[in-house]
Amino acid sequence: MRIGELARATGTTARALRHYEQAGLISSERAPNGYRVYDERTVVRVRNIRHLLAVGLNLDDVRVFLPCLDRDVAAAPPSDTGLRVALERLAVLNQRIAAQTEVRDRLEAALRRATGV
Repeated sequence: MRIGELARATGTTARALRHYEQAGLISSERAPNGYRVYDERTVVRVRNIRHLLAVGLNLDDVRVFLPCLDRDVAAAPPSDTGLRVALERLAVLNQRIAAQTEVRDRLEAALRRATGV
């Protein structure tokens, strides 16, 4: 299947697919005309990548899941490694949220002082 077909089948863009390929998460062959050609099984892999990204992981995190990306990641019991990666990502997100909350609170306080509200 060509890149446009894969994009439609997975609800993503050709640009995202090229990015996943550059990150080593999917692969393609080249047709004689130079077009990328993907195996039908890549649909499952891309859907799994998108699922993992949607729950908050990044592409580096997703790379840990390479051995199981061709199966139903969402329905499978979590591995110890998968849980470790998810917990580490959650800790990073919580740190970012705390930092942003602190900045917001400082800005809000400064605005209150400046406006008397």
